[in-house]
This record gives sequence, structure tokens and C-alpha cells, in this order.
Amino acid sequence: MSFQTRRSFLQTTSLIAAGVAFGTRVGLASTTDSTLPKLGIQLYSLRGYKREEALQHAKDLGFEQVEFYSGMLAINSSDEEIAATKKQLESLGLTISGHGVNRFTKDAAENRRTFEFAKKIGAPCISADPDFDSFDSLDELVKEFDIRIAIHNHGPGHRYNKAIDVLRVIENHDERIGACADLGHYIRSGQNAPEVIRLLKGRLYGIHLKDFAEMKDKTKGVILGKGHLNVEEVITELQLAGFPANGALSLEYEENEKNPLADIRECFAVAKTAMNTVSKRK
Repeated sequence: MSFQTRRSFLQTTSLIAAGVAFGTRVGLASTTDSTLPKLGIQLYSLRGYKREEALQHAKDLGFEQVEFYSGMLAINSSDEEIAATKKQLESLGLTISGHGVNRFTKDAAENRRTFEFAKKIGAPCISADPDFDSFDSLDELVKEFDIRIAIHNHGPGHRYNKAIDVLRVIENHDERIGACADLGHYIRSGQNAPEVIRLLKGRLYGIHLKDFAEMKDKTKGVILGKGHLNVEEVITELQLAGFPANGALSLEYEENEKNPLADIRECFAVAKTAMNTVSKRK
């Protein structure tokens, strides 16, 4: 099902072929901004722990920000639960980079509740899997709340399988509607991660740092850099793309659910080494 005319589709694909990025509005990072964001973790990586334990582990592992998902902090959480979570985050010196992945539909009232929740927790970005008929609602909500929507890809078979699928739906929509590139799932979809970053430049607000052993649908998650992800090249491209300083750069590791800490620590070391190397080139 297509939600743009053949003409606009050709315009989009021609822009990609020419390597032209979407522009950014005032208030979002410009393409010349080379400041790297803080390294965070998508808390799904720590789903085997209760929220209080997971946040403590995130701090102990060295992360500076966290991206929540509904299993760790639900959208219908009480004000008291939200306040307690924010208090713990403050005591640990952690900030919130985002929340998701959340679905959006044509139900504008339900969509609004998600944005109201994001505002309460102080999330600048919502990673999302929006229905095609939700975009009119989302255009209004991102303007009202000034909170970004970042469309998340889920690999082969998903409606946002390739970078072009995201580019098609965000064309002609508010520039606060962009992408959360799960680099692991793009590997499963047969796409090169640095190329994806270049294609989404200017509309890229979230990254899930994840690696897989093979470029095929069914494959195994591995430590960063041990599969098809060149982490240093990814960080370099993020810097060149002007990835927002408050963007959600989240390490995500889905393996070894019951005891992932040693693996996540190894992934963290790989990511930080790459970030330090790239930063020193400035």
C-alpha cells in the first residue's frame, strides 16, 4: 500500500540516489553539528531485571542515558511511579533519551496520551511503529509537544524494513518525524549500517547499536563488532550526519536475557572505544 504518488516516490528515490539529505528545522541539530551524543542503553537489554535494578546496572555499566520501553515503564504509569523513577534517575546521574517502541494509530486521543506521558518523563524522542493513517495526528502532536517521533525498523517482513520505507512515509511531514535506525535489524534486511545513516541524514533521531552474525532474517545477535557492524565507521557517520546531541544513541543487546551484564559490558567497551577514537579526530 502506497501513501504517496508515483511522482513523489520518484522524487524521494532520486534524492537518495543523489545522496541528498532531508533538511532540518531550527531547533534540531544541523548537519554541521559534530557533537557526539551520550551513549545510552535501550532498557530492553536489561529486561530480566526489575526497573530499579536495571537502572542501577545501567549506571554501573557506565551508561549516561537510558531509553525506556513499556515493559520497564508503562505509558499508563501513575504520577507517583513516574516521580519515583525520575528521582532514581537523578540520583544515579542518568537522563532519559526516549521511550519505545510505541505504536500509533488513527486514534488521535490515544496518540495524545503517549505524548503526554513522554512529556511527563522528559523524553525528547518517542521511537515508534506508526500506522500509515496516524501521520496527520502525529504532525499535529509533534508541533504541539515539540517531541520527536523516530520510526523504528523491525527487519525483514516489517512495513519499515528498509531505509527507503521510512523515507517514503516521512516525506512532506513535519521534520520532527524521522527515524530510529535499528542497525541490527538493517543488517538482517541486508543493508549496510553506514549507508543507512547517510540516507537518513537530517531525519535521524535514534540509533539502536546492535550487531548480528549474518545478513539474513534468522541470525544470532553478537557482541558489537563481531558481526557485520563496523562500530567506528558508524560513529564516524553519525558525527558527519550531525546526529542530534540529545539524540537517542542506545546500545541494545537482546541475547542472554537472564545474565547479560558481561556481554553488555563488552559491547559498551567497543562502543566507547569507537566514540573516543572518532572524537579525537576533531
